[in-house]
Amino acid sequence: MINISNISCVIIAKNAEKTIDKTLKSLISFNEVIVYSNDSVDDTDNIAKSYKNVKLIQGEFLGFGETKNKAASYATNEWILSLDSDEVLSEAFVNVLKNIDLKSTNVYSITRENYYKDQLIKYCWGDDIIVRIYNKNITSFNTKKVHEYVLSNTLNIVNIEEAVKHFPYSSISDFIVKLDRYSTIYAQDNVGRKKSSPFKAFFNANFSFFKTYFLKRGFLDGYAGLIIAFSHMATNFYKYMKLYELNKEQN
Repeated sequence: MINISNISCVIIAKNAEKTIDKTLKSLISFNEVIVYSNDSVDDTDNIAKSYKNVKLIQGEFLGFGETKNKAASYATNEWILSLDSDEVLSEAFVNVLKNIDLKSTNVYSITRENYYKDQLIKYCWGDDIIVRIYNKNITSFNTKKVHEYVLSNTLNIVNIEEAVKHFPYSSISDFIVKLDRYSTIYAQDNVGRKKSSPFKAFFNANFSFFKTYFLKRGFLDGYAGLIIAFSHMATNFYKYMKLYELNKEQN
């Protein structure tokens, strides 16, 4: 059986002072936590340094997939628990992990509860299941700049049912900052490879709002549902418009 002391937690972070303290507090049972900080200008690095089990690494952002693999390379253990700087493990999750028999033929997924501020978002986002525990000698993240995931290939996926809490947004401004960042990364990652147009941007943006707010019943999440649905719409609009603009500049 793999002991929890043989698992390294790996986090990439940029200006995460609002959330990373909660994340690191939930990881005090782990002997090694890697925080890979890329050009943070807030208090992220100082918060990380205050934890004895944290190894702080400074490095550039290469896109989410490649950066997560780079960060994992600094871990001394083979088994990696990859977390975002706004994800918090429950005590129940840690206890399950202490008793699970990690096998090299498996990767392990987490069940993530998503919050806006302290409100659990049940409809716009709901819970999602993502592979986050893996043996780095057997597999890794893909190299996608956004929407990265652990390559499972022929490996079995085993879900750990105890929830991990995810706090991606603490204000409306966070939505604006992230939609600009993610849409830019998407456009840069797909320039010359995918086609786009103003019509595609308009259609996808409006369908995204309709899907999130009505089909997923996001209106039941209250005013937060409206914010999230509008953010999804804006992200889709700008990612396709930015891609359209970059493709035009290449011609």
